[in-house]
Formats: sequence, structure tokens, C-alpha cells
Amino acid sequence: MPKRPPDVATYLSELRHPLREGMTALREAILRSSESITEHIKWNAPSFCHGGDDRVTFRLPPKGGLQLIFHRGAKVKDTAGFTFADPSGLIVWAAPDRGIVTLTDLAEVRAKTPKLILLIHAWMHATAERPPP
Repeated sequence: MPKRPPDVATYLSELRHPLREGMTALREAILRSSESITEHIKWNAPSFCHGGDDRVTFRLPPKGGLQLIFHRGAKVKDTAGFTFADPSGLIVWAAPDRGIVTLTDLAEVRAKTPKLILLIHAWMHATAERPPP
């Protein structure tokens, strides 16, 4: 029987990473920002969903820091006609529908959290069949 991933709170409590405090605070801010956002562990990191579809996933690069991957789910989707204007200027685009925000330290996580919350909501609206409230 395959091992079940831990819940996100357990995952973060057991995580040994210099930005764990920042990840925990950012996670809490994301979840407080909308009741329609859910979470689980995906790709060995916390992932935030709308309507059961993964949309923003934490990534812990091997050289340190924290990244948020903005995507449209696990499966590749047609990008024809898809556009997203990043109002924050934080996203570096890896593909037309996949962007990365890199945070290097706790001070940066704290400073950018308000912009990230707005960006996450805008992304979930742009990528959802039924946008969150």
C-alpha cells in the first residue's frame, strides 16, 4: 500500500528548512484569504487549489530559498488564448501558463506576502472555470 502524504501542517512542522517560518506564515495568509482555497501535499510540497485543481505550489530549490510555482494543474493544457497580466511584476515566466516567484529569505517573504495574496487570487480567477469569490 502506498504511503499517504502527510497533511500540510504536519509536513511543515517536520520540515527542516531555513524558510519554514516564512512558508508557514505565507500558507496561513493564503488560507485566510479565501474559504475556497484548499491545500494538500503535491510534488513533495504544499500546493494550493481551487475547485480541487492545483494552482500554486511551493517549491524548495536545492540551493535554498522558496519558490511559488503558478500553474494550471498537473496536466498540460492548451495555452491558445490564455493570457495573464501579472499586476505585481513578481512572476518570471517559464511558459505561457507557468510562472515562478522566487523568495530568498524570511524578510522578503514577509515583505511580499500582501502582493502574493493578491497575485494568487488573480491567478486563481484567471485559471479557474468557476473563479473563487
